[in-house]
Amino acid sequence: MERWQYTRGLHELGNGLFAWLQPDGSWGWSNAGLVAHGGQSLLVDTLFDLALTRDMLDAMRAASPVPIDTVVNTHGNGDHWYGNTLVAEAEIIATSKALAEMRDLPPGKLATLMKVASVLDRLGPLGRGLGKVGGAVGLTKLRDLAEAAPFVHEIFSPFAFGGIDATFPNRTFDGTLSLDVGGKQVELIEVGPAHTAGDAIVWVPEDRVVFAGDVLFSGGHPVLWEGPAAGWMAACDRILALDPVVVVPGHGPIGGVEPVKRLRAYLETLDTEVTERFRAGMAVGDILAEVQLAGFAEWSEAERLHVNIETIVRHLDPKAVPPANPFADFAGMARRAH
Repeated sequence: MERWQYTRGLHELGNGLFAWLQPDGSWGWSNAGLVAHGGQSLLVDTLFDLALTRDMLDAMRAASPVPIDTVVNTHGNGDHWYGNTLVAEAEIIATSKALAEMRDLPPGKLATLMKVASVLDRLGPLGRGLGKVGGAVGLTKLRDLAEAAPFVHEIFSPFAFGGIDATFPNRTFDGTLSLDVGGKQVELIEVGPAHTAGDAIVWVPEDRVVFAGDVLFSGGHPVLWEGPAAGWMAACDRILALDPVVVVPGHGPIGGVEPVKRLRAYLETLDTEVTERFRAGMAVGDILAEVQLAGFAEWSEAERLHVNIETIVRHLDPKAVPPANPFADFAGMARRAH
């Protein structure tokens, strides 16, 4: 859709619906949404830090001075909920699985990890040497963090995680939840596990608008933290079955159903290519090296293929790759990115 330019700021969708966009949509640069109707409003996601969230809220209040009564966090990644502290008086809703993931990585923990990554990055070769020593004596997390440090520092340094009080959802749901926003029906639909364990989408049937959260990455490689790929494809099918006119992705420009279909094709292609190779006996390292997805070469963040491939293999055989952990994931992506 060319109706909405992919520019930073608030974009009116019509009938009291808005999308907040953050180009370029890469690591941490997420979108959000607002439904304002009948003297009430619902916010779909906050942002990665307080300054970004404050700018967004100021713009939303200027466009629609209706108090935010309800906040929906679409999943447990910090770029969709760390700003909750600025809307702490609202009812904040997420799936129960999303809440569990939020508790695993609150902003204070990420702030600490960033400090460590920054130190290791500044140490350069010395930091990498310390990581190798750590790996030799069994401290694999230190080894992985040292390897990932320059990449982690590069992608997350624009954000300020220090001093954020973790404000968790105060209401959870499983399955579906119907809300009334000033007389406008809003449906929360759990579609995970897919991108994460607890993904949900926000559907406004009257206006045929879906706020998809990170069930939709548009123009960039998605990241399959949880999977399986079939679960994410089913989530795409759930969106397509609603027959929306507008889909606001978690990252990337506003569109219709075509980006959803394109993402589904990506997942199906990747799942097929990895599964065929793994079942033919190919080593995981060789699969990682060989699978490139040339048909999606224009998409950014290709380093995420490392996580996506390992996640698919893990669902085929949990013993074939180590259990998922963010240190190893980012170390693998750092190798692929550089």
